[in-house]
Amino acid sequence: MTSRERILAALSFQSVDRLPVDLGAMRSTGISAFAYPKLVEALGLPPRRPRVHDTTQMLAIVERDVQEAMGLDVELLDVAGNTALWEDAGEWHDFDYGGRLEARVRHPEAHRVLPGGTVEQKCGGQWNHRMPPGSHVFDALHGGQPVDLDGELPKEDLAALRRRLEGETVDANWLERVVATCRRARESSDRAILLHDVGFPFGFRGGMAAWSMTCVEDPEYVHALHEILTQHAHRRLSAILPHLAPYVDVLMVCADDQGTQASTILPPRLYRELYVPYQRRLNDLCHRLAPQVKTFYHCCGAIYEILDDVIASGYDVLNPVQWSAGGHSYREWKDRCRGRIALWGGGVNSQVTLPHGTTADVAAEAAEVASYLQEDSGFVFCPIHNLLAETPAEKVLALYGAAKRVGGGAKVPRMGAAVV
Repeated sequence: MTSRERILAALSFQSVDRLPVDLGAMRSTGISAFAYPKLVEALGLPPRRPRVHDTTQMLAIVERDVQEAMGLDVELLDVAGNTALWEDAGEWHDFDYGGRLEARVRHPEAHRVLPGGTVEQKCGGQWNHRMPPGSHVFDALHGGQPVDLDGELPKEDLAALRRRLEGETVDANWLERVVATCRRARESSDRAILLHDVGFPFGFRGGMAAWSMTCVEDPEYVHALHEILTQHAHRRLSAILPHLAPYVDVLMVCADDQGTQASTILPPRLYRELYVPYQRRLNDLCHRLAPQVKTFYHCCGAIYEILDDVIASGYDVLNPVQWSAGGHSYREWKDRCRGRIALWGGGVNSQVTLPHGTTADVAAEAAEVASYLQEDSGFVFCPIHNLLAETPAEKVLALYGAAKRVGGGAKVPRMGAAVV
């Protein structure tokens, strides 16, 4: 099987020749740019500056020689052209993160190093993201969300929003560039292509806390807003997806986290009422326009209680499979989802076992989890969330090596060997 065939078979609950694996094709199950050089060195590959494609989470593009060494099956691609498949001259520039990381970024002008070593990043025209010397990611004040909930909950002028969105059209030149990027990716690799930035996230408008309160206090407003957003997404997808479908295997369509460490953010009844009908309409549209493309939903946290609702929304794939939150085991997650939605992630407890366990602990848990989640197919292996800056390379290799031994028939990454 090629990697593309393997991924698509697994996502369709068909038999595969080995366990499919991913690292970094999805932005929230990638690897920190601080950890990436250590992995490159451990694999015995030439040193290089990591290309930081997500400069807020500080995630590195996992390059082709690393993909080959680790036997990865999926390619990252977004509409800006961030991918391992090429490195266009003039688009990437050297930037030194305060003496802590020599990297490459697309927009060095959006970064500056302050006296003392704090790095600031400009977002939305303001220098509002900061990475202090002791941190490995950028943060915005209060996570970029308002915390004053004493006054009126923020609400939009829905009539004005509708007029604005109805006036938006898909720029023909932009679409031509995106199609060319996707075509180029298809022609450059037999790995599955996971495309970002063409989707329909509903988001937490006004901030997660305020939005959640609005869902409880004024569901009719939420229905009206979601109807406007759904119609807008329907128009965009109808204009875009038929042109991209021949070149894309998996479409990352939504990343609205719905879980905390202990429970769903909204009562399951409200999620079912306010989200599922609109998501279903858009998933149905995607499947009608591009029946061969799998729709991908990223939803963090303790969402076990709404798994049936996620499935009812029509998604093909769920990530990151955070079974470690909410008191339900990976076995319960698999049994709830078996044959109904593919699971992409869940390979190790990234908050406990990976940082605090031994290398042997990591390998043992990965083997145990992968053995069960791969039953009846419908599983792509990767960890729960990103491999953080502090993650030693030997744990990364133990994690993926254990998964490969469970899946069988594939090269197992080892220290000091570029391809084994």
